[in-house]
Amino acid sequence: MFIPNTSFEVLEDAKLDDISLPAFMVSTIRGFLPRMDPIVTLPQEFDPVEDLLQSMPVLTHSGRPGFLASGRLGDEVEKLPDLTEEIEKYHNNLPMMNALYRDYSFLASAYLLEPCHMRFIKGEPTGFKPFMEYAGSCLSGWGANIYYNALFNYRLENPDRGLEYDNLRLIRAFEHGLDPSSSEAGFVLVHVDMVKNSGPIIAGTMSALSALHDRNGAEPAVQRETFNDGLRTVLGAMRKVNGVMETMWGKSKPRSYTSFRTFIFGITSQSMFPDGVVYEGINDGKPMSFRGESGANDSMIPLMDNLLQIQMPETPLTEILQDFREYRPSNHRQFLVEIKHCSEDLGVKDFALGIDSYRLARTDEEKESVLESRRLWIKLLDQVRDFRWRHWCFAREYILKQTSHPTATGGSPIVTWLPNQLQAVMEEMVEIYGNIGGQSGPAYLGEECRSIMDLVSRQRDMLRKEVDKYCQERGVSARG
Repeated sequence: MFIPNTSFEVLEDAKLDDISLPAFMVSTIRGFLPRMDPIVTLPQEFDPVEDLLQSMPVLTHSGRPGFLASGRLGDEVEKLPDLTEEIEKYHNNLPMMNALYRDYSFLASAYLLEPCHMRFIKGEPTGFKPFMEYAGSCLSGWGANIYYNALFNYRLENPDRGLEYDNLRLIRAFEHGLDPSSSEAGFVLVHVDMVKNSGPIIAGTMSALSALHDRNGAEPAVQRETFNDGLRTVLGAMRKVNGVMETMWGKSKPRSYTSFRTFIFGITSQSMFPDGVVYEGINDGKPMSFRGESGANDSMIPLMDNLLQIQMPETPLTEILQDFREYRPSNHRQFLVEIKHCSEDLGVKDFALGIDSYRLARTDEEKESVLESRRLWIKLLDQVRDFRWRHWCFAREYILKQTSHPTATGGSPIVTWLPNQLQAVMEEMVEIYGNIGGQSGPAYLGEECRSIMDLVSRQRDMLRKEVDKYCQERGVSARG
């Protein structure tokens, strides 16, 4: 299946046995999850890496303290043999290369941030200090796409049960994550549980776009209903994603998050890496900076942004959002670009809101079909708002109330960055609802949409007050 007017293929068969394809490819079956379940154990020639990773966590699978519990990991990493030639043997096995990337990235992140962790456990929880010695770190090839490592970091306890939450386990962990009941495991596995619902989001998106692409010769009523069916599929899946997201509160506790969060920080805009990091033998010895793990690396909400044509303000905060889009697998990145162009080229937003279609409708049935498109559009925007509002609530409870460190793991300003996108969605909803006359009269969209917009009005005011409060407390500009 191809995105209309493009050569980009969305897989309808995950092609589980094809190792020549990247592990991360967009599909209607697996969504944004890897095409197959991740590789759990590295080949025998990587036993030194495997052994070190199993001995690394603060609490190992055996229940004994690991190297990170005592600050010994750095010394052990220095003993690792150079396995570059062994890695090259697998350059045609792309899922294996993903597993190797995952595991070396875990080591690199733990190696760089171990000193911060040691300060944290010694009683310095309110902020990080610069570690200038990081400039001499002898590492190679570490990117910051740890979010997708998280999606390649689960195994199934019982393969027959599939992706049920209580059947998921972590492959690698920094702190206590090998215990499935730990907050670290909960943090990662809830993300996996969310993304497993992304297949129908993609399928519904493709259906809606195809309905408009095939408009020539199609009966308008049939086209409109096919389009609406696609939006309904996306809406149902987004509701599931947000429902799973809500379970984070019970599966990863705010007070526990701060400790293992240390290891998912990146290098960009972080006080502990004021001059970046030099990777020996890379980039002519010049420092480099990468962003760390962030929910902004996820592809589901950017897909919604692009399909729904949500306009972001032209601010430095939005520039950070654009930068995050580089930290995705190339297939996902290209998919999002093509969806944006396709949605704009086909006039998806104009068709959904149907100003002319409603005015020219000849029957009550045709008018009702347009009103249904509008309702679905508002409800989809509301799911994006709901996701971003909850993300902001997480940031408030898990981070702002726990630490004074000014930047998030990905390097964005912790107080103002999420509200930048959240406010944009709510402004879009208010503008659309007013322009289409959805609040009353013949184009009234009903009580559910009215309740949604009442909530938006309250949350806009609440968000402004909260951001102003935290900015004043921390001495930062509310305008980012």
